[in-house]
Amino acid sequence: MRLDWLQSLIQRGCLRIHLQQSGQTIRLGEGQPEANITMRNRGVLTRVLRNPDFALGDAYVDGDWWPEGQGLLPLFQLYFLNAPGGSVGSEGPGTRLLRRLHRLMIERNGRRRARRNVQAHYDLDADLFRRFLDPELHYSCAYFPRPGMTLEAAQQAKCEHIARKLCLRPGDRVLDIGSGWGGLACHLAETRHVHVDGLTLSDDQYRESCRRVAERDLTQRVQFFLRDYREHRGCYDAIVSVGMFEHVGRPQYPVFFDAVAGMLADSGRVLLHTIGRSGPPVDSDSWISRHVFPGGYIPALSEVAGPLERSGLVLSDLEVWRRHYALTLRAWHQRFQAVRDEFRERLGEPFCRTWEFYLQACEALFTWGELVVFQCQMADANDSVPLARDYLYQSDLPESRFSVSA
Repeated sequence: MRLDWLQSLIQRGCLRIHLQQSGQTIRLGEGQPEANITMRNRGVLTRVLRNPDFALGDAYVDGDWWPEGQGLLPLFQLYFLNAPGGSVGSEGPGTRLLRRLHRLMIERNGRRRARRNVQAHYDLDADLFRRFLDPELHYSCAYFPRPGMTLEAAQQAKCEHIARKLCLRPGDRVLDIGSGWGGLACHLAETRHVHVDGLTLSDDQYRESCRRVAERDLTQRVQFFLRDYREHRGCYDAIVSVGMFEHVGRPQYPVFFDAVAGMLADSGRVLLHTIGRSGPPVDSDSWISRHVFPGGYIPALSEVAGPLERSGLVLSDLEVWRRHYALTLRAWHQRFQAVRDEFRERLGEPFCRTWEFYLQACEALFTWGELVVFQCQMADANDSVPLARDYLYQSDLPESRFSVSA
């Protein structure tokens, strides 16, 4: 392994690699930021360099390397500062075609595969999510409009922001596609006095959602179904989907938007909240999609626009959240670390390493990478929502603000 070639990998900042077996320390680059890691031996370094996209995470889970000091984030920061641009574009056309076909096959989430993929992650351990999420179990990006907010306050701010974008009136019927553990559905029912149907494919989420609704005496206004959105029928004044679109897969995008449009009442409103890319589409596989979210795909805005337009829905507002998810993931990781020893005893050290690599890699992607959150507000017609956006930020608005007369 040539040291001059290794040195060329780090043009900004400094990476120190300590090889435990030989005692050798390899220093790459200089200045800030700086990251320090220990590898068991030179063979681990060779393994990682051969396939960094997957071997870096796999070797970490195997316990073959570990960070010194401040966790994984300094290494991820160095990666994004020094990542070469256009690596996918430099491939030959045949390689790009094969990569794209492979990704599309992975994303062909039929009903059985979709259910299996969801259960592989969300039914991992009933207690796991309760220990690092907020009490309402919101497992999606929180909203931090002010500095210093707690995770709990930011998740409630997210729910309120979504409620305003849905322009709800008492008695409205709302569909929540990918309802999680029921936190948003309960918020809408309690604060807007609407009726909510929630859909999930997770057994644990379904049971917990039903328990919460009964506990809050909301059974007359909120109900949940263990059901795929493609099998559901109904007519709704508003439809919301938070953190579910990432599991749909590109081949199903037209099916998803057509299903939403088909269930939306006249003057209906839709809010789609999804992770997205600020850059162009990427067909490459990822460690996280392979080990944490099987079948998942993060869309570029261009990939969402076409199926949305063809569905007949009107895009009435688009908001991009930058770094809000980084703050959310940081809070989740801190809470997971506080109970890590408990889950190491129950689920094992490799699981804990997988989980912390996932949480910190995602925080890095939202901090230094190109991941953002899209909130797409859609409507049945272009006069279904207010003409100006100030209704999202005012505390009390007259009922007439939620409709437009000719």
